[in-house]
Amino acid sequence: MEKYKNMIEQLKKGEINSIEVPKEEFLYFREILVKDEMFKHFQGEGKQGGNVVYTFLETPRA
Repeated sequence: MEKYKNMIEQLKKGEINSIEVPKEEFLYFREILVKDEMFKHFQGEGKQGGNVVYTFLETPRA
């Protein structure tokens, strides 16, 4: 989905603070995210109910 590509770019630029991905779209979103050159800068946190909230880190995770 183009909307997720746009949201990933907005998150990297600091235009938004986080992206909440519904559990039904998680695998599709992750497929897009892992192709991003800054993949290691994203951190996902699972929420009750199965949604995942992604934030962007200035320092890549190990």
